Amino acid sequence: MSMKRWIAIIVAAALLFISVGVNSLSYFFTRDFTGFLEEMTATSPSGYSETIIEPGAGKEKIAVLTIDGVIQDMGGVSSFLSTGYNHQFFMNQLNEIAEDPFVKGIILKVNSPGGGVVESAEIYDGLRTIQEEKEIPLYVSMGGMAASGGYYVSAPANKIFVNHETITGSIGVIMESMNYAKLAEKYGVEFNTIKTGPYKDIMSGSREMTDEERQMLQEMINDSYERFVDIIVAGRDMTESEVKKVADGRIMNGRQAIEAGLADDYGKLGDVIAAMQEDYDLGKATVYEYKMNESLGSLFGMQAKSILGGNMETELIGKLLSDYSAPRMMYLYGEK
Repeated sequence: MSMKRWIAIIVAAALLFISVGVNSLSYFFTRDFTGFLEEMTATSPSGYSETIIEPGAGKEKIAVLTIDGVIQDMGGVSSFLSTGYNHQFFMNQLNEIAEDPFVKGIILKVNSPGGGVVESAEIYDGLRTIQEEKEIPLYVSMGGMAASGGYYVSAPANKIFVNHETITGSIGVIMESMNYAKLAEKYGVEFNTIKTGPYKDIMSGSREMTDEERQMLQEMINDSYERFVDIIVAGRDMTESEVKKVADGRIMNGRQAIEAGLADDYGKLGDVIAAMQEDYDLGKATVYEYKMNESLGSLFGMQAKSILGGNMETELIGKLLSDYSAPRMMYLYGEK
């Protein structure tokens, strides 16, 4: 990245924080906090409330969960910027469902290119535990994209619904780093590296990768790939050979996914809800989703989002703050 680009990012970040501060102060002094304080005092220990999508009769409930964005644990950064997927929030929702005896079904909305192998595995394990312990169905409603890790977390579903234009598949693992050794050599830049072993700087951008190092990393990647395939075999009731026919990183649309056995039917969220209600006699169940209760941090995040309208500067700063410097394995389609 050029120096001018870095300066532009820094300036944009500075303007963002100044704007947030000024507008938030104005927001605090002009807002009626009566309702806000009442909501805070009524907050459950979990810090979340339930927003009704479809009212029902009785105590039975269907929980709607959403994965929107790259599946990556960004800690508290994402909650401040109010953009993208919040891994901590999602995992807490799974804990809420596990402890709620009235939840009789889960619908997972997925609009994601995938993400980290660890985060994807945590979501998968959490969903499988709930399925097994509570013996309740899981349906998936795929949006514009549910690729790689987005498919990984969908695989255990009892039914997967797609749109005709859904981009899915991309089954596989990727690990990338940038090699700038030749560029540095051209401009006379030298690197002084002190390490305790020959592989301590593996995938370093300052030198060429050796064949031995590439083989070591390929073995790691292959292990993660085989786990991905096994999860699809178990979740979709397919043979290993059937899965591997399409588990070569290719993407596919909704029709192709259904024909390949990776999805079951077409349908948007309303169709998926209706299907679960009919299939499991849950017509009287209340359909709801979790909402993170308003806090001081979320107010600042809301102000940041309203000021810049989720535009390029906000996304760029969010990416700058969230990207990891070290290469890691990803179930991810597209650019990291």
